[in-house]
Amino acid sequence: MTSPENGASPENGAIMENGGIRIPFDNSYARLPERFYVRQEPSRVVAPQLIKINQPLALQLGLDPEALASSEGVEILAGNRIALGSEGIALAYSGHQFGHFVPKLGDGRAILLGEVIDRSGMRRDIQLKGSGRTPFSRNGDGRAALGPVLREYIVSEAMAALGIPTTRSLAAVTTGEMVLRETPLPGAVLTRVASSHIRVGTFQYFAARGDVEAIRLLADTAIARHYPEAASEKQAYGALLDRAISRQAELVAKWMLVGFVHGVMNTDNTSIAGETIDYGPCAFLDAYHPETVFSSIDQQGRYAYGEQPKIAAWNMARFAETLLPLLSGDINTGVASAIESLDAFPTYFSTALVTGLRRKLGFFTERDHDAVLAQDLLNAMAENHADFTLTFRCLCEAANGPGADAGVRRLFENPSDYDSWSRRWRKRLAEEPLDGRNRKAAMEAVNPAYIPRNHRIEAVLSAATEDGDFAPFEALMTVLSKPYQTQKGYEGYADPPRSEQRVYRTFCGT
Repeated sequence: MTSPENGASPENGAIMENGGIRIPFDNSYARLPERFYVRQEPSRVVAPQLIKINQPLALQLGLDPEALASSEGVEILAGNRIALGSEGIALAYSGHQFGHFVPKLGDGRAILLGEVIDRSGMRRDIQLKGSGRTPFSRNGDGRAALGPVLREYIVSEAMAALGIPTTRSLAAVTTGEMVLRETPLPGAVLTRVASSHIRVGTFQYFAARGDVEAIRLLADTAIARHYPEAASEKQAYGALLDRAISRQAELVAKWMLVGFVHGVMNTDNTSIAGETIDYGPCAFLDAYHPETVFSSIDQQGRYAYGEQPKIAAWNMARFAETLLPLLSGDINTGVASAIESLDAFPTYFSTALVTGLRRKLGFFTERDHDAVLAQDLLNAMAENHADFTLTFRCLCEAANGPGADAGVRRLFENPSDYDSWSRRWRKRLAEEPLDGRNRKAAMEAVNPAYIPRNHRIEAVLSAATEDGDFAPFEALMTVLSKPYQTQKGYEGYADPPRSEQRVYRTFCGT
């Protein structure tokens, strides 16, 4: 069967054929030299049960969700069967973890089943996460617990609905087995979809070994897959660096505009494609403060909310180091070129952030003092422990005039701090051409009513892991699928946590 890029109908991408399910894989990464990966099949599990198939994503990938939800499909999603056309591999990579370089990491609990061409012609990886030990597992069991699988499913799909580039979740299954962490927990497997799984750490793996040929092959792969326009540039590898820097800066700005804290921005968790990847101890802000940290393993606040742009730039510097042999035959010239590229990061980031903040505040023209006005609001929010998401959402109503300020004022411990800021805001709004109704609609399109609030996620995980109850998971997924629309019957999902519901620490799934 041909793939959609060769003219096949994507609706027939996953079909029953000769007694098995065939997925139209075209596995370009598996055609690279074998030092890029280890060939590895998933490990079997005892009794897989389907939790959820992401039907819209399946159709986008040209796959049949009914086939995936069949008994044989669930066996494939659990790793018990191999889909026809699959070539299982565990990818090799290194990484800086909390600033410390680890020369050999790799997929210790994930298997890349293969690549498909989706309905838009884009190449996408399909990977099982939690599918058993690989040669990169070190002392790990290669498995995933149910809680982290559900967290990644929830947050990755919420990020997609919020319009933020991200890896996606195609399916989740339970395994019928327990995994041992601090206590025994039910096991699960996530099927993850990504534009690719090439990371900064993938380049670092070969740079640490002095393997310039592999770096060149990897860079050529990244260009062909993610930045094909760079191939026509005079210095294609410099263009690759420039574009990766730009995408990473814009990605982190988009994170911050919805209050997202990744929690573990290691270089092995930094995708060259500019997608959010690896949702471990991530969380969303409730009360705003730039020093907010959720991750239990981030003892020094390296990956705090406000530190994320600095860390992203640091990660891009590590990427640039790996490309130095490709940028120029002269090391000094190569370093100068890399520094010039890296110097653009702050501009890319600040432009994306301020542009987003303008839209969140109802400004659709530019004024020089807009960034200062936005920062003054954030400072007041931090001092008053104001909820990040609700403050901006309530501003949509307040933009109609001072009579609609009550919703915002109640979020500030000292409402007068908001009042003094809002007078300046309204003066700026008067310079905008939109009328109140259209301004409100435009603001609501960028200020979500719903985010995956930490206490809601924890309630979902508790119900699923302790009681086998997935109804709260389904309800939360329903709400998060339309984050910018107020949904009748789900209004309470917009509420911040009560004091006893607040989640201060999140944990890595390993």
